[in-house]
Amino acid sequence: MKRILACLAALALPATAVAAEPLAAGYDPIGDVIAASASAPLTVQTVSDLALRATLYHGGRHMGGRDSLGCRVAPMRTVAVDPTIVSRHSIIYIKETVGLRMADGGVHDGYWYASDVGPAIKGARIDLFTGDSAGSMRALMPLNLKSLTVTKVGEFTGCPPADGGEGAQVASAQ
Repeated sequence: MKRILACLAALALPATAVAAEPLAAGYDPIGDVIAASASAPLTVQTVSDLALRATLYHGGRHMGGRDSLGCRVAPMRTVAVDPTIVSRHSIIYIKETVGLRMADGGVHDGYWYASDVGPAIKGARIDLFTGDSAGSMRALMPLNLKSLTVTKVGEFTGCPPADGGEGAQVASAQ
């Protein structure tokens, strides 16, 4: 694995850095990079992912249309969480939602906003808001009751943007 990573790192070197050394017989610049990386410890930054069981909710029946922060819920962006597991005001990334079809015809980028809580959302659970009606759940139905990979990527202030990205006021990134 170190050898593969070292080769990839060597490919990222600017061409001028490699060309600066004369290519003498037997000179192997990639071999030098590999040898140097073998002696240096390899550090990999890990992000702690959470495995949370997903459920879906929509705006029908008795739902008011506002989250627990008092903000309007945004289809395919608002999530309800247990605040002891994921804090409200968190921007989270759910890799299993990347590429899902959105109601406007676009594709989901995987980013959601933890701005809601619910009495049934306790422990390692997450509730994804799909839209105004039961029909809005169709795109996410394959994820219902499945364990999803959730990563906190930052925090927002105020209300989350309804469009999911434009206008987000990020307080901090992790």
